[in-house]
Amino acid sequence: MNAISFFSGAGGLDIGIQEAGFDIKLALELEEVYCNTLISNNHHNVRQGDIMDYDGERVRQEAGLERDEEIHLVVGGSPCQSFSTAGKRQAFADPRGQAMLHFADLVNELQPNFFVLENVKGFLSASLRHRPINQRGNDFPVLDTDEMPGSALQFLLERIGNYNVTTNIVNAANYGVPQKRERVFIIGVRNDLDITYSFPEPTHNQYGTDGLFPWRTFNHIMNELENIEHHYPNYSTDRLRYMQMIPQGGGNWRDLPPEIVQEAMGGAYTSGGGKVGFYRRIRLDSPSPTLLTSPMQKSTNLGHPIENRPLSIEEYLAIQEFPTDYHVSGNLAKQYTQIGNAVPVRLARIIGESIAQSLRTLQTV
Repeated sequence: MNAISFFSGAGGLDIGIQEAGFDIKLALELEEVYCNTLISNNHHNVRQGDIMDYDGERVRQEAGLERDEEIHLVVGGSPCQSFSTAGKRQAFADPRGQAMLHFADLVNELQPNFFVLENVKGFLSASLRHRPINQRGNDFPVLDTDEMPGSALQFLLERIGNYNVTTNIVNAANYGVPQKRERVFIIGVRNDLDITYSFPEPTHNQYGTDGLFPWRTFNHIMNELENIEHHYPNYSTDRLRYMQMIPQGGGNWRDLPPEIVQEAMGGAYTSGGGKVGFYRRIRLDSPSPTLLTSPMQKSTNLGHPIENRPLSIEEYLAIQEFPTDYHVSGNLAKQYTQIGNAVPVRLARIIGESIAQSLRTLQTV
């Protein structure tokens, strides 16, 4: 089964799709360091380039596919910054949002059997035009249609056209990934195929009730990584001092001695929000929180539950369930970014298998 990968990144989505039985004919990625990662792991037919420079004919040519040759699946984990609730929410006005629209255009042109698009869950509530919160309410005009929550998704789906689309917010932990990572998956099947696609049922839950397995925890990762060398940046002297005061097994700034909390938090002490990521040791008996592009940010620290350090590159890879011998190119910062942005391999495989099963059913009709 032929597949095309856009926004290929470090390859998490691609690996899972390949494990599900798809042959990725072309992996297109903009960033050179990501391409180096893919190539160093023997990923086939990697092209460094901007999706905006591609049309269907060029995709088929570089994928080695004939004009009338079937494409079974197109996948992409498009850049999320323009839809993240932590950003400016510029949606499709941002170049990264425009790249998602071009993904939709290529789906229209290539007409694959299925497509998969992954993004942050904030995409579901994103509007085409974001009105700041302080300009809403009784004293302001009502929201225009393109300012309404969900209008960005509606615009994208209308642009894609003849696909029956299923949208799911997925917690990776519910599928056996040792990480509580929530993302939206938009899965479309071409209307003429007359396939009713159903997203895979969860296999895990927090406590292992209702016939499901319990969540896999960071403790499982520690057991798998015994006797290996870890690579990570060191905390500053001040950060290390405070992290040493956080109890082993999991905790954050609220567990600091009361007399030094304000000193440790600085200006953040009086700011709003939960501040859960300050001086955080992740819990040993729970899945990891969502991996970020750095475990060292002051407000989103991902500290080891036992040792006085951030999570290592090796732990990042294991949490995302990359192959044990996977090589990530670039310096430490670039490695963290690549792994943190990836789709967990196990989750990608499960989604790929569900699509492959739908296609096999089609072939037997």
